[in-house]
Amino acid sequence: MDQLLAAEWERFSESTFASRIEYDLALGSTPLGVPSSFQHWDPYPISIVSAKGAWMTDVDGRQLLDLSMGFGAMLVGHLNPTIVQEAELALKTTGTIFVTPSPISRDAAERICKRFEIDQVRFANSGTEAAMYAVRTAKAFTGKEAIVKVEGGYHGSYDPLTVSAKPDLKFAGPADSPTPVIPGGGATGVVHVVPYNNLEALERVFSSDAKNIACFIVEPILENLAIVLPDDGYLQGVRELCNKYGIVFIFDEVKTGLTAGPHGAAKRIGVKPDLICLAKSIGGGIPVAAFGGVKKIMDVISDGRMAHYGTFNANPLAMAGVRATDMVCTEEAMARAEAFNIQALDRISEIINEYELPAHTVGFGIKGCITWSVEPVRNYRDYKATDFKIAELSWLWSLNRGIITPPGLDEQWLISLAHGQREIDLLVEDFAELAKALRA
Repeated sequence: MDQLLAAEWERFSESTFASRIEYDLALGSTPLGVPSSFQHWDPYPISIVSAKGAWMTDVDGRQLLDLSMGFGAMLVGHLNPTIVQEAELALKTTGTIFVTPSPISRDAAERICKRFEIDQVRFANSGTEAAMYAVRTAKAFTGKEAIVKVEGGYHGSYDPLTVSAKPDLKFAGPADSPTPVIPGGGATGVVHVVPYNNLEALERVFSSDAKNIACFIVEPILENLAIVLPDDGYLQGVRELCNKYGIVFIFDEVKTGLTAGPHGAAKRIGVKPDLICLAKSIGGGIPVAAFGGVKKIMDVISDGRMAHYGTFNANPLAMAGVRATDMVCTEEAMARAEAFNIQALDRISEIINEYELPAHTVGFGIKGCITWSVEPVRNYRDYKATDFKIAELSWLWSLNRGIITPPGLDEQWLISLAHGQREIDLLVEDFAELAKALRA
């Protein structure tokens, strides 16, 4: 492992000279030399100049197969023709911001409500905003202030939801009753933290403080830890507990959304939350987010119990992205992408078995991953016990051979509407070569 890693880092440095120069230049004006801290890695990140379909070009002129696809934001592919057409219409004819209601914002809201089977929706500009306003809506509706979230669950940068996103275990307490770990600078209020896939722990928290708890927010599928699936009956059990204790149930579908299927994870799983948060996949690469759900809860905006403001909310350019994505993401198109994903998962599983690697595949919708553990990962503590050194090697090996996945060592890929058989073959063949190297 150490020899392979050393060789791959040397190869990385030899083939990314221009990225290193770009990084050194960016350090002068940007902390860590990147626009968002997750984009940084040592010794320096790859810098991209353009993208189309399922491919990107870096500053060194290399063609890279994009399997990150903006964590789902590029579900329809880079520069999808329908997205470009609708965006050009907004830029050349409609306008980019009115700060008034518009037929295009009403149309986009109707599309979101119909597709995700919710009563009402409000638009925002990022996943962080969507999650923040969903929590505020729940607090205004219940008149309570405390929230409950899952250890390891990621919901953006709203202070209370940064608690225990990926905590250091030496501060996190026992596995069945985690200690909330607050990041520096966070003004969080009361936040309870529970392990994923543990109904007993959730009910202990609910029963001890239900009079103060406004909501439970959870990614239905944890996708900040590769992919962690719910146990059979877990989310159904959460729904029942929220009903029992009068607590608003929020699905954060910023990362799932359309990547889970044509109508989101809630529909696919068969569990209806009170509120959902959306972003990334609904905009075709144009920044947009949304939160919505049951009308009686959303009424807190209508009757003034909670104010929801935003100059750029539902701007015509973002709404063009929503409309175009809704048109492109048909049942047939989504089924084709998912079939490619299933093919990749099956073929990689066969390689894992052939080479007897300590790993397994996990998939949901059009996303998949290789988890470097023999046992299934059910929660954050299981994730922390996986082999991160081999995960680093797997990510770097692919990057050096023209395949880019997120740099968080979570090994999650996304098969967009722009990916085809060629791209699936490259993904599988690349992993087969890694398997051979590991057993050489």
